[in-house]
Amino acid sequence: MVLAVAMCTLRRMARSMKTWVLAAVLGFGAGLAVVRAAAEEEVAFTPNLRYELDYSTGVFWKVGGGATPLSYTLLPQIITLKIPPIHEWPWAGGTLVMRSRFSLLLEPILHGPEDYFAGLAAAGELEWRDPSQRFTAFFASGGGFGWMDSKGYQIPGAQGQDFNLNWLIHSGVRYRPGEQWQMSLGLYFQHISNKGLNKVNPGLNALGPTLGVSRLF
Repeated sequence: MVLAVAMCTLRRMARSMKTWVLAAVLGFGAGLAVVRAAAEEEVAFTPNLRYELDYSTGVFWKVGGGATPLSYTLLPQIITLKIPPIHEWPWAGGTLVMRSRFSLLLEPILHGPEDYFAGLAAAGELEWRDPSQRFTAFFASGGGFGWMDSKGYQIPGAQGQDFNLNWLIHSGVRYRPGEQWQMSLGLYFQHISNKGLNKVNPGLNALGPTLGVSRLF
């Protein structure tokens, strides 16, 4: 109940402005915080920083692929913990890194029958880091589960039950301006459905950009 109230409140607040303006403000504010913090730190990077806590925001729009015919717009707020690398090996002049990540998903639905999706997801992530350790290209894929206030029995094309599974692909680049901070720009695909647990199961495919800031420790 508390989560539903919080998500509905966030949704109403977000509806009062254009989606792209909100995403831009959040991303710009995060970027300024990172640059300011980086300027106060020494440039030399410490190899012992193995964990990473990331906050990302963005905008997802419904895309095709046999899912619901209804239009959806989501404003994802994603908090992710990345664990130390499972394996590292040299490649193309840099370093390939394999690691795992675990995310909390809080996604107000700005346009669509439901008000929110909230869940958890785990993914494997492959990173390529350049020799300076400043630039990283990444690709992640995984899945999890979550809940939404489903409306499929009231509105045709909406989701059929509250409990759903999700699957994701996230790819992009990161820049590390200082010792403990990184900024990221990515493209995120997400599929949500109940996998046939309910006879009403149109599913939702969504795609959109993400902006992120993370702290290494």
